[in-house]
Amino acid sequence: MERRPLGNTEIMVSPVAFGGWPITGITTLEVDESQSRASLGACLEEGINFFDTAYLYGAQGESERLIGRAVADCRAEVVIATKGGAHWDEAKNQIYDASPTRLRYELEESLRRLNMACVDLLYLHAPDPKVPVAESAGALRELMEEGKARSIGASNMTVTQLEQFQAVCPLSAYQPPYSMLQRQIEADTLPWCRAHHVSVMPYWPLMMGLLAGKLLRDHVFPPRDGRAKWPMFQGDEYQKNLDFVEQLQAIARDIGKTVAQVVINWTIHQPGITAALCGAKRPDQVRDNAGAMGWQLDDESLTRIDRAFRERGTPVVRKPSPSFSARADGSLSEEGSKAVENSND
Repeated sequence: MERRPLGNTEIMVSPVAFGGWPITGITTLEVDESQSRASLGACLEEGINFFDTAYLYGAQGESERLIGRAVADCRAEVVIATKGGAHWDEAKNQIYDASPTRLRYELEESLRRLNMACVDLLYLHAPDPKVPVAESAGALRELMEEGKARSIGASNMTVTQLEQFQAVCPLSAYQPPYSMLQRQIEADTLPWCRAHHVSVMPYWPLMMGLLAGKLLRDHVFPPRDGRAKWPMFQGDEYQKNLDFVEQLQAIARDIGKTVAQVVINWTIHQPGITAALCGAKRPDQVRDNAGAMGWQLDDESLTRIDRAFRERGTPVVRKPSPSFSARADGSLSEEGSKAVENSND
């Protein structure tokens, strides 16, 4: 089974990781615990050993609790990543707090939920505008030195912030959004990570399901589905994206793979990418995602993908207004929650 090193550590991860946001059911519809447990079991069956979660994932930490129970009998065989520095307030809005006291509290609570003494990878979920990045990095370094985390990562940062973080605490991983239609990191952060031997673990390789090849042109998003607020799911942009997906479908048919497998395989073989975080609600989705491992797109397929991307033109990937962000109950808040932005679906 294919495994890749996490940064400069001896930790080895599968190139497809399980993103633990969708199993919380917060911004993903039609999820229940039995289905989530079956999905986690499918990961272990299909050779996915890398599980990514966060203190924030779930109104009461459902993602960490589910993952902890699923891997209890095989802890030594899996790699667990969680994140700290973001939580829900009493009004169910997302709050960023990366102060040392809060980071320590959240990790200790995450370990309790997971029923573990340490995690393999601990991320700063996102920079806190009220706390210097270096201060947050120092707190995470202390937690690592205490044996509560084997390695440290950062998410949703600029190159400048990564440099500030790295100056205080060694970085093993960086987690940004990245997909065929969201490639901004190729200009700066991805080259920086390659130069500094930092593993890049992107979320949204399937662009919230857009690149999975299952959305119809006349699809109507339910009120709780935050994707409707993104330009890439609206009007002409949506139709252009589906034109692109149709070309991916033709490539997938020709090589006997699914569209999701083509997209994920392309992602995990981009220079500097160590693993792609793939969210899933059902076991069949996990198995489909896992089918992206163990092979590589041929030159002809890669050429066709490049041509399709050029024909598509530069996608519009602006984030939705904060006024349309998600609360912990899945409804849309009027304040600055970023739950939809940070999901791994």
